[in-house]
Amino acid sequence: MAGSGTSGEESSPVSRQPLTVELEDGDRVTAQVYARESEPPSSSLVLAHGAGAGQFSPFIVLFARAFAHRGIRVITFDFPYMQHGKRAPDKAPKLESTYRAVLGQTTPAGVPGKLFIGGKSLGGRIASHLAAAQDELAQRLSGLVCLGYPLHAPGQARLRDAHLPAIRAPVLIVQGERDAFGTPVEIRTAMKAMSAPVRLFVVEGGDHSLSVPKSSKKTQEEIYRLVEEEIIGWMASVPPRAPPR
Repeated sequence: MAGSGTSGEESSPVSRQPLTVELEDGDRVTAQVYARESEPPSSSLVLAHGAGAGQFSPFIVLFARAFAHRGIRVITFDFPYMQHGKRAPDKAPKLESTYRAVLGQTTPAGVPGKLFIGGKSLGGRIASHLAAAQDELAQRLSGLVCLGYPLHAPGQARLRDAHLPAIRAPVLIVQGERDAFGTPVEIRTAMKAMSAPVRLFVVEGGDHSLSVPKSSKKTQEEIYRLVEEEIIGWMASVPPRAPPR
């Protein structure tokens, strides 16, 4: 996506504003809000990072800027362990409460436009936990975007799919054909138990980070552009959620 020539990049520059998010336990994390300066956003997307690299990883930054150029307000953030320079991710309750705090402070109820959450690998899995919760937040969501859903650890049989049937919002899963954390065939099997509308977009030759080998018919930039267009088009097709009663 770097140098991808997305329409409107020069006439509508994207700003990135830092934000400090206070957590319930007194801790704090940093977030970044990407938005196109000239027009109000059509939607908001909170995009969480994967286990091994934070919100300033090239992957997250490239997608955040690409979506912002297309009129979507994007919020990225670091989970506490990443904020404090630790390698091992926090426990799931801490990750989930952090995600909720970011949502509460950056996309409070009443913000216009559709609200999407998601992320890369770990970030997408934690977002899926929030989408599966039977609460007011889950009712606000327009959709969930997972970039490389980690259905299982490589070489392990235990699946991370028990909560998926509880999701009600539409879901888009972008999965590499060679993803060691869950092949498209395995993802399709997990999708059968879900009642929410789910779309699977397979990246031909892609791994868990959607990277393709040099022998691929398409360049890495072309792959990223295809993924960008798929997500943008899917988000536009998702109808707004009705206000909670």
